[in-house]
Amino acid sequence: MKIRKELWFGFIIMGLIIAGTAVMLLSADKITNGHIGLMMLALVVVAIMLGFPTAFTLMGMGMLFTWIAYEEDTTKTLDLMVQSAFKVMSNDVLISIPLFVFMGYLVERANLIEKLFRSLHLMLARVPGSLAVATLFTCAVFATATGIVGAVVTLMGLLALPQMLKGGYDVRLSAGAITAGGCLGILIPPSVLLIVYGATAGVSVVQLYAGAFFPGIMLAGLYVLYVIILAKLKPSLAPPLSEEARFVPLPPLTQRISETVSNRALPALLLALKGSRNAGVPAGYILRQLGIALLPALVFAAVAALSYVAATSPSEAVAARQSGALAEPGGGVQEPPSTGGLQEPPGAGGLQEPPGAGGVQEPPGAGGLKEPPGASSGLSEPPGATGAVQEPPGAGGLKEPGAAGASEAAPAAERKPASRGFWIGFGVGLAALVGLYALLSFQRLEVFKMLLASFFPLVILILAVLGSIVFGLATPTEAAAVGAFGGFVLAAAYRQLNLQMVKESVFLTAKTSAMVCWLFVGSAIFSAAFALLGGQELVERWVMSMNLTKTQFLVLSQVIIFILGWPLEWTEIIVIFMPIFIPLLDNFGVDPLFFGLLVALNLQTAFLSPPVAMAAFYLKGVSPPHVTLNQIFAGMLPFMGIQVLAIFLLYIFPEIGMWLPQVLYK
Repeated sequence: MKIRKELWFGFIIMGLIIAGTAVMLLSADKITNGHIGLMMLALVVVAIMLGFPTAFTLMGMGMLFTWIAYEEDTTKTLDLMVQSAFKVMSNDVLISIPLFVFMGYLVERANLIEKLFRSLHLMLARVPGSLAVATLFTCAVFATATGIVGAVVTLMGLLALPQMLKGGYDVRLSAGAITAGGCLGILIPPSVLLIVYGATAGVSVVQLYAGAFFPGIMLAGLYVLYVIILAKLKPSLAPPLSEEARFVPLPPLTQRISETVSNRALPALLLALKGSRNAGVPAGYILRQLGIALLPALVFAAVAALSYVAATSPSEAVAARQSGALAEPGGGVQEPPSTGGLQEPPGAGGLQEPPGAGGVQEPPGAGGLKEPPGASSGLSEPPGATGAVQEPPGAGGLKEPGAAGASEAAPAAERKPASRGFWIGFGVGLAALVGLYALLSFQRLEVFKMLLASFFPLVILILAVLGSIVFGLATPTEAAAVGAFGGFVLAAAYRQLNLQMVKESVFLTAKTSAMVCWLFVGSAIFSAAFALLGGQELVERWVMSMNLTKTQFLVLSQVIIFILGWPLEWTEIIVIFMPIFIPLLDNFGVDPLFFGLLVALNLQTAFLSPPVAMAAFYLKGVSPPHVTLNQIFAGMLPFMGIQVLAIFLLYIFPEIGMWLPQVLYK
């Protein structure tokens, strides 16, 4: 029987692992429990590559080697298993996983992706490689909404691959764009990978989401840039769309306005409202089309107004709020008149008693607890003030130091003029808006309506979920619940909500969530056994003995993760190897949040690297017979190179990932 090349590759990798483990054991002066722990790690990797279930392999190996570590004490071994399972069950972070997965399955079954792909490829019709670019955009949006790589790759394989092959696109470019775009869901929030890493490493999932936002956009942008440059340099690989493919049919009433008045949407709709130019089209229809056409202008006006208010906010008020100088009416914490900073009362030196007092006494002439002299009742001011509730002498609301007059009202703080940057941004936005309406034909208006029906609902759902998490309005679990409800609303809005669809979504959610949670249980038992045997200590001593710098450690760890991405999936890498790497971070001064972003970028390779590139097998399952697995693998390789470039850029410019968490949370 002839064995396929990818199987030979897998057997060679397993042979190298077994040989390396044997060499390590034979070269050791004395075989310790730490060496046994490393042997357990090697056996787990080989067993997973042979096809054994990951979660139960981890549990089985962990139980067996825990029994060895405890010197064949069965009671302690069973206790450890129960404690590890209970620790996973009581982890609140994991509650968000089934909710996000449920949201993804609901959105997937709302049948938005076909409309989304159609509208995006029409909008980008004049861009080189427009079908591949539209595929990447669609994958990025849909993967963000679902986070399920298999679902996105499969659906895009059914929708986009036939379109690209029909348009004369190269098979390898088409396959690479679909598989690479589909994998973006494991990086761009809300990502299950980030939740799993956060729970494993003890890092805030909220900060991970904020940190992964810009690296995800950067990676998607690099993919799009590569496709555009390749299509520009080699048009034969991605031919431009034909006129037939670009054709957008107009509704009959819109067609009548276009033929009678003009094909420029905004002036034609305005002119069509005038009596004889109505062309037999109902005024209500014209007004509806006009309202849709004016939406970009309304959004621009709202954004410009909010930006102007923020740009002209009085700097004095901002400074007062930040320094805590804004006090409640009638007192509060204020500075004495004509003082700067925190000072003692005039004539006082240090902390002293009132004049003539000895010890703790009442004010002169007081008997018991009384108001200061001159006060009538209630809350009063120092001597010399009149009225029931007044400001300290010289204060009148929020004033500059040295202001006089207790009863004088403070003038409203004047707004500062808008900065030059605001006016430049306003001018650029206004010019873009004018250009949009100058080029807005009725065909483009129809494409915009298609985007309103497919693209913007998904974007609003994603922004609502991510915005509530990133800005601290909700925890990831609460935001996931809102997202699941939003999935229900979208499915109902597109008339796809029925009992059968809900049953399928619930079943698939339970299946996926059970897989992830069992992985966590297996990982907890395996990690405990590895630590008991001293494997972690042995690895740490080995790494520290090499006297690596921070850069060398990061390069070594990312290379190891990159290589592990060949035989293993991201779930196995996170739950098995992250507990080994995380304790080493403090020794090299590496932020676990930054390390997590590097790992998330790196683990894209787990879906794109043969021989266990699951995205390739998903695509092969729905592709035409003449598309071979080797062609799909070849199409993945340039995008793997782009991932390596993205990791390099993130390391050179860590602000790409760290800026947003630092602004929002530090």
